[in-house]
Amino acid sequence: MSFTTQIKNEIITISTVKSVAIAELSGYIRNNGYLLNNKLYLTSENENILSRIKKLIRDLYDVDTEIEKKDYLNFSKSKLNIISIKAKVDFILQDVGYNDSHNRYLESPPTYIVGDNEQIRAYLRGVFLCQGSINDPKTSQYHMELLIDKPKEAVFVQKLLNIFDLNAKILTRNNGYMIYIKEAEKISDYLKIIKANRAVLYFEDVRIYHQTKNKANRLNNCEQANTDKIIQTATEQLEHIKIIEKHMSVELLDEKTRQALEFRKKYPESSLKELSEIISLETNRPITKSGLNHRFRKIKELASKLEEKN
Repeated sequence: MSFTTQIKNEIITISTVKSVAIAELSGYIRNNGYLLNNKLYLTSENENILSRIKKLIRDLYDVDTEIEKKDYLNFSKSKLNIISIKAKVDFILQDVGYNDSHNRYLESPPTYIVGDNEQIRAYLRGVFLCQGSINDPKTSQYHMELLIDKPKEAVFVQKLLNIFDLNAKILTRNNGYMIYIKEAEKISDYLKIIKANRAVLYFEDVRIYHQTKNKANRLNNCEQANTDKIIQTATEQLEHIKIIEKHMSVELLDEKTRQALEFRKKYPESSLKELSEIISLETNRPITKSGLNHRFRKIKELASKLEEKN
């Protein structure tokens, strides 16, 4: 079962009062319903969703409906579930804000349909039930989308989403408009808004896991980079020492420089900080990382001069 299906199966169990139920039904019918021969048809691959819609219609309008199954024309293995509504069609379409009192299509629903936050949440639930999907955070990038046919409906739904500061955006597609959210935190907020509480817990668990894993990877990469840098620095210093030993007697070096040279050869894999601590401990003469680095700069300069001369 996909993550989207899990979300939809969760939110269809939410109980509602009448005004909230009308808002949910409005979001669904306005983005899914179509009229043919004075009948209203609603469709879904998910029979559980249409059972929810069927119950809302019966409870609100005392109209019984039947769910039929039909094969897809595109050779999909899934069956398309269809509700056909024959009675009180005009009244239902006007009540959910699909048509006006003259049975003309409304490009956006009346304000009373989404008059408060609970109604807005319900309308967004209705839209998601018929046109929404969210990628499983385990297997994909974070992505929520709603596919809307009509331009003004798309703008209306986007505005509802952004009431909650979700940063929803619209893309034009060949078959309509896609409203989408890419930010993980915003998608989590959206799930809270449509009251998919179990989905929120799952989404947040996966998101926290990803964040922890990414942080660990960054730390590992950082540690590896530091190790590589230590090895590179030590290798360069050993090369400089070889040049000096090849072209002159080490005994001619001053005591501090000769000491740095000898300890580097003795501890070739140590970082400058570690080497400064080792020298301080073994000689009982404290030296800082900065002081030791200054000695190796002198060794490098001497090696360069000897190489040029020879």
